[in-house]
Amino acid sequence: MDRLAKMRKSTPDSSMERLIYCRNPDTTTGQKEMKQTNWRSRMLFKTFPVRESRHTLPQRKSYGPTTEEVTQWAQSLDNLLSSKCGLTALRLFMKSEHCEENIEFWMVCEEFRKIRSRSKLKSRAKTIYDEFIGVDSPKEINLDFHTKETLHQSLLIPTQSSFKAAQNRVYFLMEHNSYPRFLDSELYRQLCRIAAEER
Repeated sequence: MDRLAKMRKSTPDSSMERLIYCRNPDTTTGQKEMKQTNWRSRMLFKTFPVRESRHTLPQRKSYGPTTEEVTQWAQSLDNLLSSKCGLTALRLFMKSEHCEENIEFWMVCEEFRKIRSRSKLKSRAKTIYDEFIGVDSPKEINLDFHTKETLHQSLLIPTQSSFKAAQNRVYFLMEHNSYPRFLDSELYRQLCRIAAEER
């Protein structure tokens, strides 16, 4: 009977409050030992780009995305990656799932494609290969043997598109794995609520 009374008293808001304000970011609940993450403290909103809040004093800054942004994120991975707030949120989420090497690799490939100097291309290509692709790489990504071999050969004379196949593979993995989980995560729901509150 006590248990039933407690369940009645517990509202979705109160359970959310426990999730947000608990001291320890990771708490274990239920028989399945599911891990819940305190995104409000973990997210460190100061990592988001600063924007003026429309309904507050002019000097007050806001560190979250707008409602329009979070809505667009749900439409495609491209929309999420092209938003500064979205990219930050996805990186935090993937870090919590221990697969941040994929988003990091995708980002360095984006930077690599902008390099014009041949000497910089060569040195940067080797650095990226050693960090993400080579044997015993600290942040090894999941690539097939053929793609790895092609990349290894391209290190002799790298071009801006040397990592294109590998980047496309990582994008595919994120689009079909991390991205749907992100949209279904408590972090995304939290960002939607925060954006709605600041309208």
